[in-house]
Amino acid sequence: MKTTETLLHARWVIPVEPDAVVLEYHSIAIDEGRISAILPSAEARQSYQAQTTLELDRHALIPGFVNTHTHAAMSLLRGIADDLPLMDWLQHHIWPAEQKWVSEQFVHDGTQLAVAEMLRSGTTCFNDMYFFPEVSARVAASGAIRACVGIILIDFPTAYADNPEQYFAKGLALADEYKHHPLISCAFAPHAPYTVSDQPLKQVQVLSDELDLPVHIHLHETASEIENSLNDTGQRPLDRLEQLGLLSPALVGVHMTQLEDNEIRRLAEAGASVVHCPESNLKLASGFCPVQPLLEAGVNVALGTDGAASNNDLDMLGEMRSAALLAKAVQQDASALPAHTALRMATLNGARALGIATETGSLENGKWADISAIDLGALETQPLYDPVSQLVYAAGREQVTDVWVAGQHVLKTRELTHLDTQELVQRARGWQTRIAAGDPGL
Repeated sequence: MKTTETLLHARWVIPVEPDAVVLEYHSIAIDEGRISAILPSAEARQSYQAQTTLELDRHALIPGFVNTHTHAAMSLLRGIADDLPLMDWLQHHIWPAEQKWVSEQFVHDGTQLAVAEMLRSGTTCFNDMYFFPEVSARVAASGAIRACVGIILIDFPTAYADNPEQYFAKGLALADEYKHHPLISCAFAPHAPYTVSDQPLKQVQVLSDELDLPVHIHLHETASEIENSLNDTGQRPLDRLEQLGLLSPALVGVHMTQLEDNEIRRLAEAGASVVHCPESNLKLASGFCPVQPLLEAGVNVALGTDGAASNNDLDMLGEMRSAALLAKAVQQDASALPAHTALRMATLNGARALGIATETGSLENGKWADISAIDLGALETQPLYDPVSQLVYAAGREQVTDVWVAGQHVLKTRELTHLDTQELVQRARGWQTRIAAGDPGL
């Protein structure tokens, strides 16, 4: 009989790769943090002896969600300026609040709150863009969640850095520190074409090629962004990035609500990725990402929640549902973005965008055991005919009972094993008191 560290017996295993496959009554064996076998449960019970065995006879095991666009620390600004258009929200509320409050402690506490929320909703990896990324990296590592941490870049001075040279110096030191870390990777994260000028963007392109790191950027988010770019540069933002050499497989363009047919074709030809953030786009009335045409063109489309200040949650189950429903309405086609595709966007496609698809994003032998267990036996998901449809269209994040990251049991029957929930709640309330006291509009 074989021995294994952990053996999970599940009602369903949904590996995502191969596509549209559901394995009934299957088990997953985990050794040294990685998946060592996926096999029928009857066979697993006969051939394996495990140090830890878990019976999940009401559950679907899926790859942990990859939240491909976040500003994790902004969890502390959740609900601070709701029901406003993007530029009003950003220029008159969010940026002033950040100028006043953002610090290492703010980023530490906000990111911890976000990590806890994401783990409790089945996310095992997030791609972050924010100030003090070295703090976010430490929080992610100590919270035992996988993270792609952004080397933030913006033209104007902030509490984090005074100029592009400082942003680059700090970011490159971060990338060097974590280049061999099992949970933390890095991406260049220039904020947007309208906040980063040509020379720093060109430097991003050179360094991205040299270090083989993704470039994570807000892009074609609103109609006004396109209009302003045409007025200021005579080019649409994607044209400008292409001219600078940034339209490549490394490009991870976020939002992309304003795309012409030729731009979709060029994104596909370049091998670039798009991150769809449907709930944030809806809340800020930014527009509709043409997800189905992008997928049909062969573009890798992933899912992200954006920050909790514009969503207002970090729930990838909800994001899948919103993405699937919105695609059908936008295309006027009920067959657009089926459930299996939505799940793939929320897992493997995100890992591909971040350059880590050989390590995570699907349940396959040799990959890290980044796994979420979702209880589909609840009244709210009965009767059950198709577990994937039920995940996308009916299940809630409260049904995520257990989560593993690199084989570590980080959520155990709804309890976090690396973070103190009550302490996080108290700390968040403390920030709310301070921020509200300093803003007469709250």
